[in-house]
Amino acid sequence: DVQLQASGGGLVQAGGSLRLACTASGFPFDESAIGWFRQAPGKEREGVACIKPSDNTTDYSNSAKGRFTISSDNAKNTVYLQMNSLKPEDTAVYYCAADPAGWGILVAYEFDHWGQGTQVTVSS
Repeated sequence: DVQLQASGGGLVQAGGSLRLACTASGFPFDESAIGWFRQAPGKEREGVACIKPSDNTTDYSNSAKGRFTISSDNAKNTVYLQMNSLKPEDTAVYYCAADPAGWGILVAYEFDHWGQGTQVTVSS
């Protein structure tokens, strides 16, 4: 079975940092694309960043560029999202998702498998 376990969320003050982790199993990790998405209350789910572990190709949303970094540890089947300079508007549930086909396109419908989400709250 495909499993995606997200962790690392929490409460942080504006300007602070958090690192999220997504550990995957049940599919060929290095042939896939792994993405981070987020959903704030009353808003649609939006893409944050994605990575292709095979070649470390990345893509970021405009809101994530320059502040967030996605990386992959293929030995651990884990993708990280380092989030710096956090803002209150980054508050959301963050989900990791897997696209076993490995397209690496940062849109939700490209990702077939989803983790349970981790809450990130940024206080002002």
